[in-house]
Amino acid sequence: MGVVATMGPEAQQGKQGSGLLLPGLDPRKKHYVCGSCAAFTNIAITFPIQKVLFRQQLFGVRAGEAVTQLQRDGLRNLYRGLLPPLLQKTTTVAIMFGLYEDFSRVLPRHTGAPELLTRSVAAVLAGTAEATLTPFERVQTLLQDPRHHGRFHNTFHTFRTLLREHGVRECYRGLGPILLRNGPSNALFFGLRGPIKQQLPRAQSPAANMVNDFICGGLLGAMLGVMFYPLNVLKARMQSQVGGAFQSSHAVLLTIWRERNGKVTHLFRGAHLNYHRSLLSWGIINATYELLLKHL
Repeated sequence: MGVVATMGPEAQQGKQGSGLLLPGLDPRKKHYVCGSCAAFTNIAITFPIQKVLFRQQLFGVRAGEAVTQLQRDGLRNLYRGLLPPLLQKTTTVAIMFGLYEDFSRVLPRHTGAPELLTRSVAAVLAGTAEATLTPFERVQTLLQDPRHHGRFHNTFHTFRTLLREHGVRECYRGLGPILLRNGPSNALFFGLRGPIKQQLPRAQSPAANMVNDFICGGLLGAMLGVMFYPLNVLKARMQSQVGGAFQSSHAVLLTIWRERNGKVTHLFRGAHLNYHRSLLSWGIINATYELLLKHL
């Protein structure tokens, strides 16, 4: 199974219409712009679902209880914490697609390694670079945690408070699980999206091609979301703490395991909602990215 840089013949055909929206855009920057716009579209649509999911990850409650908690918080708090994921996701997805393409182009020139290996390494490096934006995930966690509603007012106040009271290191709490998640998930996403699309019925129109891109991205996102779900549970727990000792990922995971009665099913509480959210999110991201790539 090879790793491909494009999504298939339709993507190649789309090059004929490139440059329609931003004709002066440097082709090397195109992947960054497309990734950023795709992430913006996704966050604007799926943020409320993410809030329900976060409550399940943090407290281990069922979806109905998480929705009830949000209803008690009121409509004015529903989009509380939107700015960090908006800034973080638009940037990380831009880095994910952009650096992957850049590394995929540069690595073969200097290594001479097989394409499968260089593209896998390119994906892992891009995922590792995304982790530099961990502070945005950190602030998002604190703003979504109801226990901190009275302490942190907004994105900028949260950043300012963390830096003033605890320093830069506090902004990177939970970095370990993020690094373990980003590299491997990127490698699987870029490695499988081409072969998966090739198994779908050949698109006979731009609309059908967009549907195929949505299905391909959605299936991959859903699968990877479930596969790496415990790491997100671990990250949410670690990042909900403010101040104090930095516990190892292993120690925090053991604490969660004991609190949830040593049951794997409890560790995956919220995974079903994450599956559907990831299906929608990565379907939107992949389809939007490929659509924009053909027209920028």
